[in-house]
Amino acid sequence: MYIGKLEEECGIFGVYCPKGEEASSLMYLGLLALQHRGQESAGISTQGDKKITTKREMGLISGAFSDEDVEALKGHAGIGHVRYSTAGSSSIVNAQPLQGHCKLGDLSIAHNGTLVNGEAIRRLLEDGGAMFRTTSDSEVVLHMMARRAELGVEDAVIDAMSAIKGSYALAILVQGKVIGARDPYGIRPLCIGKRGDSLFLASESCALDAVGATFLRDVHPGEIVMLDENGITSLELDQGTKLATCIFEYIYFARPDSIIDNISVHISRENMGKELFAQCGIKPDIVVGVPDSGVPGAMGYAEASGVPYKMGFMKNRYVGRTFINPSQEMRERAIDAKLSVLRHEIEGKSIMLIDDSIVRGNTSKKLIDKLRAAGAKEVHFGVVSPPISNPCYFGIDTPQADGLIANQKTIEEIRKMIGCDSLTYLSLEGLLRAMGKDSGFCIGCLTGTYPVSPYKRRQKKEHEEGGSHEV
Repeated sequence: MYIGKLEEECGIFGVYCPKGEEASSLMYLGLLALQHRGQESAGISTQGDKKITTKREMGLISGAFSDEDVEALKGHAGIGHVRYSTAGSSSIVNAQPLQGHCKLGDLSIAHNGTLVNGEAIRRLLEDGGAMFRTTSDSEVVLHMMARRAELGVEDAVIDAMSAIKGSYALAILVQGKVIGARDPYGIRPLCIGKRGDSLFLASESCALDAVGATFLRDVHPGEIVMLDENGITSLELDQGTKLATCIFEYIYFARPDSIIDNISVHISRENMGKELFAQCGIKPDIVVGVPDSGVPGAMGYAEASGVPYKMGFMKNRYVGRTFINPSQEMRERAIDAKLSVLRHEIEGKSIMLIDDSIVRGNTSKKLIDKLRAAGAKEVHFGVVSPPISNPCYFGIDTPQADGLIANQKTIEEIRKMIGCDSLTYLSLEGLLRAMGKDSGFCIGCLTGTYPVSPYKRRQKKEHEEGGSHEV
């Protein structure tokens, strides 16, 4: 991923095998398929009869887990996690799964999403004497379940889900069972699969494909599913559920070969490109997509316009993530190392460059400059999403509003800043047509209207005496 791009929080995976079989190798393969959702840390918890064994490491799962590590994780059930931090700093302390012990026995949890009331619940728990080991909001769920452990596993999960607000897809390992839960709006994806007698939970269906499992269905908004020797048990919570999947799962985050809530990610991205051409009608010499998430949109634009699609950029897949580099200068150098221009495709051509979004504008300007340096005659820029003008509170690492270029500048001002000949954002109406329906999505970052009210951070207000209190 490049500087100025959106970042996702994490991916989760769960496996329940018949007793006597090992889950760890399946966990490893599933997490490899979800690596695009988080590259800061990786972890796996497995359980046989009683004891949970957890291994967590910083970095990619392929580097964090050796064959010996996977072999040592014994157990017929397991959950795993790949992480990009949005709530809680990037450190091994906050790596997941998080493990604890309570009246239910050993307990481990993996979480994708962000709790809008996590900080408030944390303060209440700390006031009651709870001690936290991490700064991650995911540990709140662990404590909430432990507090209600005397009710049994099902009711402990139900009580925790009734208290937390925001976006979450959860994988929980307890008593040799794998439990999945999805928030009442289904903001973060979660699905179920099966291979023989083994059952799976995954953030995306591509991870089910990776282990040879058949996709069964998505976990419903507000649903809890339990995977154990009885198969799949479903509990639906009466919380006024209403599907509002994050629209950027389709625009950017998910792998193209995934299907989320019955919508193909790849087809929706191609449709976005087709809608963009219908909106702007520009016919350049060639169409170029920004690797990787801009490519399907560029293919759709090319098909609709009849203009050839060309691979204008070559991506070096062995360069690490640019956002973790310590300085702006180093990050920009990493972009140069990661993407190079195919000059013979670009020189003397009028180009429509397609990308998924513009956040701060840094990446877009850099790419346009590279095309001009390679001899492009014109560079038109097409974005297959509307302007991102509002922060996300549900698990995407977006800046505050004043760090979003579309919140601060007009489209013409953005065009001048990034240096393209024309700039076209896909309209919201066009985006929804591309998705095939006009509702069922969280579009808060585009409109400022969210399915769950964002948590307002505490502010200090001065007393007349000169002190302060929290509001």
